Amino acid sequence: MDYYKTVVPSQLINERGANLVVINPGSANVKIGFANQQVPFNIPHCIARHVKGSDNRLTGSVQDQVLNLQATPSQQLEREKAYDAIASFLKIPFLDEEVEGNSFPRKMGPVDSYASQQSRSATSYSWTNVMEKKPSQSLAVDTSQITLSERAEDKDAECEPSNSKVDDDGESSPEEFMFKEVICGEEALKISSVEPYCLSHPIRRGHFNVSQHYPLHQVLEDLHDIWNWILTEKLHLPSGERNLYSAILVLPETFDSCEIKEMLSVVLRDLKFSLAVVHQEGLAATFGNGLSTACVVNIGAQVTSVICIEDGVALPSTVLTLPYGGEDISRCLLWLQRYHQTWPPIQTNPLVKPIDMFMLNKIKESYCQIREGEYDAVAIVHSFDEVRPVGSHKTRLSALNVPPMGLFYPALLVPEEYPQPPRPWFHDYEDMMEETWHMEFPRRPDMSDGLYLGVNSGLNMWDNYSMLPSRPKKDDKLGLAEAITSSILSTGRLDLKRKLFCSIQLIGGVSLTTGLVGAVEERVLHAIPSNEAIDTVEVLQSRTNPLFVSWKGGAILENTRIHIFFRHRQCVILIVNRVRPPLEREWQQF
Repeated sequence: MDYYKTVVPSQLINERGANLVVINPGSANVKIGFANQQVPFNIPHCIARHVKGSDNRLTGSVQDQVLNLQATPSQQLEREKAYDAIASFLKIPFLDEEVEGNSFPRKMGPVDSYASQQSRSATSYSWTNVMEKKPSQSLAVDTSQITLSERAEDKDAECEPSNSKVDDDGESSPEEFMFKEVICGEEALKISSVEPYCLSHPIRRGHFNVSQHYPLHQVLEDLHDIWNWILTEKLHLPSGERNLYSAILVLPETFDSCEIKEMLSVVLRDLKFSLAVVHQEGLAATFGNGLSTACVVNIGAQVTSVICIEDGVALPSTVLTLPYGGEDISRCLLWLQRYHQTWPPIQTNPLVKPIDMFMLNKIKESYCQIREGEYDAVAIVHSFDEVRPVGSHKTRLSALNVPPMGLFYPALLVPEEYPQPPRPWFHDYEDMMEETWHMEFPRRPDMSDGLYLGVNSGLNMWDNYSMLPSRPKKDDKLGLAEAITSSILSTGRLDLKRKLFCSIQLIGGVSLTTGLVGAVEERVLHAIPSNEAIDTVEVLQSRTNPLFVSWKGGAILENTRIHIFFRHRQCVILIVNRVRPPLEREWQQF
């Protein structure tokens, strides 16, 4: 035990990290890697499945039934008001003002459109090859055991799609190829819409993407297939060897406890890891940056969350979730360019075509920043047509500093609307953010003595209590600065509030936006009520890449074994082991 008190985390990671796999799932991407890696694999969290002719799902569709693709008249009015407020702050013309005196044309023609020699950026957007060679006859199963219906399905699958190619030497024939059954990650986003595939995102807006058209069992199957593909193809960790490894799940605070249990089942039962540990994403972020106290602001692709950490303890009352993120900024960027007529006249629809959204996100990451004054830039916009090569269009995009300001003016973003999923299975009584270990619950008359909290009985007793209040709090109209201020002020103590306002930590892909740090500091300072004796706000510089800081913190938390000794202080949410006795016995020993 003295060794673990003196050893530094980096030494532990080098010694034990090779047997630990850290999984940090999100709505748009999943980060997976061995704990001793410097940087994990960052893979788009999606999967495309081959659709047979007998399947009733639409070919080339996305399993997200969006109710509202465009802004309603009232939303459009609020959006225009938000733009004018941002324009006043950034000192740029209002939305309805004509920009005069421009020395450059707003639009420029296509550059080498549909040329045979594409630029390097255009090459990266080539369509995914959905064909693979059939297994050799020597490895094939006995054809006498195949039914007529299966042969008919195989015959349909052999049909070559529009973008499939044979070998250049002409020796291969289309009959030697078949459709890939499953395609994961970035390649799944680049499948042509004419191909017989259905794209699915198992996580959306911080929760399982459960809907009437996307049942829970399919969500879990997709999660398993994506993670299994990454473990096998990227980490080269076959299923037969995973019983020698442990998994660390670093999960956002948005997940319900039932979702956490289902992911643990996937990791232990399906992926066959011997042990699984669950850590909170916000808490892991502080350890990834070597901090003990901070206000962690995680700006992801679809959700933004705020949580305060004090001395390595997550404070449940400070959690706030905002239903917007980087993808909403990208859609706002597209709306602005179409409004100003700077978007080239090409067929792009990021709301329907995943490859267009992929391209739009890249443009946002490269050009959007927060700065005063008019800000335009020349960018290359790609067009994708199933019958022609990828086209490159050079155009000058305008108002590139406005979309990121939507974080402070949510009315500008107008998130999509989705139907409410059937979620009766979310009625779980165990909350990962609640301090239930020492809570006193009212005893129900039908509850046996063995299940009452006063009797040492383990964790199963939580399933017999009335449902705890839903968490975290959500506010669709709350801006980022107000959310940070509200979260920190809810802590109560003046000394802690002052410390947290000077220890704001931005993580997630959007946190890399140029100028965001200064905007957060300025707007949070103005959002603090005048009766609060606080006059300093500081955003700390991240010591680790903000994209991977939570993933890195999960590896550090596990390697230092903090979770065993501080379970009652919420350093660890849940530990599951298929081999040893339940760990609550270990907790009683300490």
